[in-house]
Amino acid sequence: MRFSSTVAVGALAAGASAAENYLGFNSGATLPDRSAKFKKDFAAEMTTAQKLQGAPGTFNAVRLYTNIQAYSQDDPIEAFEAAIDTQTKLLLGIWTSGTDTIDKEISALNKAVKKYGSKFTDLVIGMSIGSEDLYRNSATGVANKAGVGNQPDAIVKFINDYKKAFKDSPLSKVPIGHVDTWDVWPNATNKAVIDAVDWIGVDEYPYYENAKGNSIKNAPALFDKAYDAAIAAAGGKPVWLTETGWPATGPNWDEAVPSVENARYYWANIGCRRLFNKTPTFWYTLRDSNPDNEAKFAITKDLSPEPLFNLTCPTTFDVATTTSSSSGSPTPTGNSTSGSGSGSGNNSGNSSGGSNSGSSGGTTTSGSGSSGSTTKPATASGTNAATSLQVSFAGAALVAGVYALL
Repeated sequence: MRFSSTVAVGALAAGASAAENYLGFNSGATLPDRSAKFKKDFAAEMTTAQKLQGAPGTFNAVRLYTNIQAYSQDDPIEAFEAAIDTQTKLLLGIWTSGTDTIDKEISALNKAVKKYGSKFTDLVIGMSIGSEDLYRNSATGVANKAGVGNQPDAIVKFINDYKKAFKDSPLSKVPIGHVDTWDVWPNATNKAVIDAVDWIGVDEYPYYENAKGNSIKNAPALFDKAYDAAIAAAGGKPVWLTETGWPATGPNWDEAVPSVENARYYWANIGCRRLFNKTPTFWYTLRDSNPDNEAKFAITKDLSPEPLFNLTCPTTFDVATTTSSSSGSPTPTGNSTSGSGSGSGNNSGNSSGGSNSGSSGGTTTSGSGSSGSTTKPATASGTNAATSLQVSFAGAALVAGVYALL
């Protein structure tokens, strides 16, 4: 009874004002070999997502980290054409980390509006101004070498720049949000961002919650506490789940063990129980695209519509809340999972699934070393910056090119 009421309240707070509870995946701007994705690559992902066998609904939405085609200056990303052809809804992203301007992102988006008109704008369900910038710029992000982020006042400025640029465009009606790690939102220093947006996006990975009892059986408890904390901080604004997942292969992360069986357990006991058809949800991920991340989160092999595990939602759930003897309370405090390059997008902006702006799976590294915080691999930006980010991943130095690798 206690659990049921928690889910009901959480679902209401997270999704009540959403026009539709979208189902989708993260998608970066590059492939696993760091080459650019083009229209056919995005279309292949979108087609597979819509045909997934046993899915608890149609996955006909996609989250992007940038509007810029990989390795170009301000050409519209070819995912737009693929979305038009496949009628896939678009959660767009503007990359804002390590920059003082979003002019090129705005230019690419303006070109797309002029070229495709309502065939494009009618598919846009949301606009995220930034991805995990606040986490990267936090004390935890800096300690974890998560890369260059940005301050709350800069994010608010970018939101205003975007609104000014598109005030006379059909995109002016699109709800604006910002995506970050769950622990960013309860931090009072970031309240200005919450005040400036229509919705907040949450990236949360219990897999990376080391020193907190992050076994698969405890993942629901870790997720719920983090997700509920973000909902409480949102002040009634919709909360979209923008990155989460569990790897099928890869290294053990403290008590977290990657396996197909555990990925299925996570899908059922977090996705089915708490997210799918309750709030807009963007899973990490359909296809792995970040070569620097040893943990592989893809739920398909070679984009087959036959998934690695049964996607059918169960009628009952395992909501174990026990913690390991070494971890103490499962309540996530302090550090949290972050990033978007590890398990979620492609290298474009997400590492918690992570993501750095436009690549193939995520671009930020998050994580925390040993003090119970989570650590994520880095994601690249996707906006063709010619620099690279040094990321510490499980003690090893990883270099994620700033070209969006999501």
